[in-house]
Amino acid sequence: MNLQASNSPAICRTMLRDGRVLSVAATVRPRANRADVKCVVPGAPALAERIVEVVRLARLTEARLDSRVQLVLGFDAAPQDGERNWELAAVLADRMARGAWQPPHGTADLIALGWSDAWQLGRVDGYDAPPALPEALSPGTELLLGGAGLPHLGALTGHADPGASVSSVRTWFPLHSGGINDTLAWVEVSVSPLAAAGVDAAGEEEDTIAVPGVDAAAQLAVRQALAGARHGDARGLGRWRTVVRFSEPRFTGASYQFALVMADRLARGREFVPRGRLIATGTSAAWHAGLVDTVAGAEAKLALILAEAAAGDRVLLPGAWRDALPPGWREALRAKGASCACVDRIGLI
Repeated sequence: MNLQASNSPAICRTMLRDGRVLSVAATVRPRANRADVKCVVPGAPALAERIVEVVRLARLTEARLDSRVQLVLGFDAAPQDGERNWELAAVLADRMARGAWQPPHGTADLIALGWSDAWQLGRVDGYDAPPALPEALSPGTELLLGGAGLPHLGALTGHADPGASVSSVRTWFPLHSGGINDTLAWVEVSVSPLAAAGVDAAGEEEDTIAVPGVDAAAQLAVRQALAGARHGDARGLGRWRTVVRFSEPRFTGASYQFALVMADRLARGREFVPRGRLIATGTSAAWHAGLVDTVAGAEAKLALILAEAAAGDRVLLPGAWRDALPPGWREALRAKGASCACVDRIGLI
């Protein structure tokens, strides 16, 4: 991988809806145990977090993972709330700085406008039109517009849509808060294949897992659960880029983890797909051994599952609940066309 010289940042410009031109500068340096992406926007910490999230998600569409460098992104102005044209510029500046992509030969000025609701799929949904686009580009200027002009990141190099190689699965888990807000929340796992030499060691597995929208502690818990569960899976490590999303990112506890692990196994083709939804609750202190442990709130969660279950749903519960199910609960679930299993260890479902 050819890295941009540290004293020569990669520059990509974009145009905002008010007509301003914003420059995105990207430089790389040895990572040295620092974060893989760093961005500081004075007075806008939330925007800086979103920029880092966009860049990390877009990287998941690259065939190879190289986490040996740190990318430092800088904006020469702060976009207004709701501005999103900078997203494509940040993604391209990142790739240029790391040598993952370069604009056509002879390009002296790259202007990119675009945004996406699914960067992890490499999709570019469109752009927000500024008051006016340049009518005639000067020699050496390249203009990229998201949407019809650049529908996906694979088109940058003439490749197929990277989203076509992504397998996405949702599973559901009971989210109990003790009131009317109790609901079945979903967790979605999307996996795409890494190049054969993409990850060299199991210890790097967590670097390939992105969890946008949740806090750092939740991200770490998700990464550790997936890496641990894959450890006991034949050839489960070092093969996938993974994005995990939650319908409700603000929750506490670890009872979602069984649903998370099952969504990952389904996405990777390691489990049979149920006719309806897969609903699961449970956690583990030893996912690497495939063990499924109990969680608190059994009575409320079982009542919620029974109320929400539909025909074709498959319900997975901790094995410790097997002898504690309320009388008639299984029969009532079966009468709705759903099925249930109490599981002590994944792989034996």
